[in-house]
Amino acid sequence: MAKKILIIGNGFMGTRCAGAWPDAVLSGKIITSVKDAEDLLDEHKPDSVLNAAGITGKPNVDWCETHQLETMFGNTVLPIMLAEACQKKNVYLLHMGSGCVFYGESPDPKGWKESDFANPSAVYSRAKYAADLVLSTLPNVGIGRIRMPIDYISSPGNLIDKLASYKKVIDVENSVTVLEDMIHVFAQLLEKQATGIFHVTNPGTLKHKELIALYKEYVDPNHANEWITEEELVTTGLAKKLRSNNFLQSENLEKLGIHMRPIKEAVVDTMKKYAALKKASN
Repeated sequence: MAKKILIIGNGFMGTRCAGAWPDAVLSGKIITSVKDAEDLLDEHKPDSVLNAAGITGKPNVDWCETHQLETMFGNTVLPIMLAEACQKKNVYLLHMGSGCVFYGESPDPKGWKESDFANPSAVYSRAKYAADLVLSTLPNVGIGRIRMPIDYISSPGNLIDKLASYKKVIDVENSVTVLEDMIHVFAQLLEKQATGIFHVTNPGTLKHKELIALYKEYVDPNHANEWITEEELVTTGLAKKLRSNNFLQSENLEKLGIHMRPIKEAVVDTMKKYAALKKASN
């Protein structure tokens, strides 16, 4: 691990990383200016910064469709202010990005590459991509894009909890990120102070039906839900816009010799741990 890591954002992702990195400092301070960010850097004097702060919307990203300015500030302006402060102080910045900036099939059958231009539609994904476009031009900055996080710890942002809570679910296939693997990857990117864009997703893809089947096998055999189409998600009012569905490839991680477990292996391991924690808490 890098010697001194400052984590910006004490939400689910930031807290999980801080729990795995004993020497990391977690900050939940509100940053509204470059000076705020500089003061925070002066206070902690880190070698590297992980930006895990951002706006995802509550109860979901549809919130962002009608709260454009808040979404833009949290996902575009804030990262740029952090980047400016880090450039001034010569501190490496790893920004947590989103793979949801891509919609549909990529020109390459293996999936979207880090070098591909994205095609975001929703306000959330546009704001995230706007930050990527700017930050990726800077030296001493890395961007780690994740997708549909899966973890053994319950959270509103955990795909397991999300799907298990819905009465109606669409069956789509996607690249996803298992948080245990993400934490290891982020640690290596911070250690190497790697620059550029990185798709931090487990090799392979996962269908919602596969995740629900594992949930029924290991957590709740009585779980039931209705399967609907993507179009019905919008026409029935469950979502304002179609969600991003895509396959990503991680060329840039491979170049650094950084590997993640195949998704089928990682998700079974995660679901078993998830079930064990559920059982222990009941």
